[in-house]
This record gives sequence, C-alpha cells and structure tokens, in this order.
Amino acid sequence: MRRSLATRLFTVALALPLFAACSDDDNGGTITDPVGTTPRVYSQVERLGNPLVSEVFFAKRDHGLHNTTAPATDITNGFRTKIKAFTDAFNRGNTIGTTLGAVLVPDMLMVYPNRAGSTSGWLSWALASGYGGRNLKDDVVDAGLTATFGNLLDPAATVLPGLTSDNISTSVRTYGTAFPYLEAAR
Repeated sequence: MRRSLATRLFTVALALPLFAACSDDDNGGTITDPVGTTPRVYSQVERLGNPLVSEVFFAKRDHGLHNTTAPATDITNGFRTKIKAFTDAFNRGNTIGTTLGAVLVPDMLMVYPNRAGSTSGWLSWALASGYGGRNLKDDVVDAGLTATFGNLLDPAATVLPGLTSDNISTSVRTYGTAFPYLEAAR
C-alpha cells in the first residue's frame, strides 16, 4: 500500500508543473507554485501536442517557430502547407497530404469527452468520429507512419515498404483502469 501511495504522489508531483505550464498558450506568463506562495515566470520552449507534426513533417529550421507560437497561429504560419510539401516530396498524392494537414493543424490533441471512451485512439476523432486522445497502448509512431506512407488515407496510394513502421514492438506493459494507470513499482 505504501509503495502504491508513493507511486501516486510521485506521479502527481511530476504532472503538476505540466498542468500549470499548459494552462496558458501564449509565449510566457506567471504561474504560482502548487502551494501558492512563489510566483514563477515561465517561457514556452517546446510545443509537442502531437510530436509527429513537428518532428517529422517540419524542417529543423521551422521547429523554433512552431515551438514558440500557439496553435491558433498554425494555419497562418503555413504549417498545413509544410505537411503537404513533406508528403509531396514522397509522391504521396493530394489526398494524403491534404488530409494530414487538415487533421494535424492546428497542432492540438483533440478530445471529445461526450463520446464513448471505447472509441478513443490516436487520430480517431478526425478519421472515424471517435473520442480522440490516445490510449496508453497506442503505437502512435506506427499509426502516423502508416497514415503517411501507407494507404490508410488513400486506398489507391502505393505503400512505401519499410516506412510504415519503426519496427519497435508495442509495449508489453499492463495498464490499470484508474489513475495513475501504470504498473505498481517493483
């Protein structure tokens, strides 16, 4: 019991700064620590709502712009065009590039809590009217590679062998059904 409580407290302690920093989507601001005694100034240095967007589709020179701007500016910053240019470089066709640009920009994780939890999954909100978010067991890298280099989004597209998987097996971990969802400490 003690280990479980310690694990829960550790998980909450790790998550608190994330929640505090994510409460505002501008480039900086002031937050107060969880105890409420020390105001802290922060600067946004990274934005990875969906790591596939920045890490795969954008040239390294565009990472700074993406990291320091808010999702509300993604379309005007041309991020859909950058995704389309990436897919065009691999001759993926108009359907794949346009669809990925439409569902990945703005770069935000979409969650619809009024839908059945059984429909959750990466990109499910856009592709199958699902719940959104992601399941802990989702292999989001393989899903993204399959959407980009496979024929998931366009059945007529040629599958590019060797590019639809990172060839790392999915996790064999088991997850609980209640927070913190992780296995007990060993």
